[in-house]
Amino acid sequence: MSTGTTGSIGAGPPPVGAGRPAQPVNLRARSRPGETAIKGVLLLSALVSVAITVGILGALIQPVIGFFEEVPLGDFFTTEGKYAVLPLVGATFMVTAIALAVAVPLGLGAAMYLSEYASPRMRRSLKPAVELLAGVPSVVYGFFAISFVTPTLLQGLLNIDVGFTNALSAGLVLGVMIIPTIASLAEDALSAVPQALRQGSLALGANRMQTTLRVVLPAALSGVAAAIVLGMSRAVGETMIVALAAGAQRNLSLDPREGMQTMTGFIAQTAQGENPVGSTSYNTLFAVGLLLFVITLVINVVSISIVRRFRQVY
Repeated sequence: MSTGTTGSIGAGPPPVGAGRPAQPVNLRARSRPGETAIKGVLLLSALVSVAITVGILGALIQPVIGFFEEVPLGDFFTTEGKYAVLPLVGATFMVTAIALAVAVPLGLGAAMYLSEYASPRMRRSLKPAVELLAGVPSVVYGFFAISFVTPTLLQGLLNIDVGFTNALSAGLVLGVMIIPTIASLAEDALSAVPQALRQGSLALGANRMQTTLRVVLPAALSGVAAAIVLGMSRAVGETMIVALAAGAQRNLSLDPREGMQTMTGFIAQTAQGENPVGSTSYNTLFAVGLLLFVITLVINVVSISIVRRFRQVY
């Protein structure tokens, strides 16, 4: 009589190892000298980057200490005086704000068109053309600002009462310069959004514009935010455009039609050799440079926190 062993008669013993999960292959056990060399090169690159940053700080700190031994901190963080830095900070943020007002809508618009609307052939043609703007030397942008934007565009076509040097012209041209940075990085972030999200939005009845603005853009928000903050960092650290177009006059004002001197413009002017090396006036360069370094560091820390907060993994 069968007792539940039907079909097992004559089956024979199970094969050796049957029922046991296959053991994964230990790839680390193999010797790969090439991988070890690559890891060493990458580690060396990271250490060199850190060493360069520490070296920059070391080069700044000693002159800054000597500067503040002769100039009180209150005479530095003030609005008036020979060593006042707040007019330089105000002019820097004024020009940067104008540049972002130009670059963010144009850069994001270009990124959304290249990612969502342009055909592959059009994208292959337009994206290198947009990125070509990043290869134009900044001094060329500066001369473009003082030779065309101020006299022809602002004073001529728009009939705006501006001087030969003004923050408005510098900000507009600076915005054009950082468009490729924002457009290229934002386009990469938008293109990385899975196609399934677009298809699901279209299947629910949304049109292409609604899908782009309400689905794709929020999904790529971390990359878009990083692109904007990187463009801001580029604008804060730009030298030649603001040195030529914004002016060399310390002026804490909210009127962009007036001439102003930014932090980088002051550094460029001070480094020309008019002030003796080691003098208090010369050490002001390092104090302003350290402050600019701190501002840029804060911007990058904010960028990293924004990216981590809104990052979405698909």
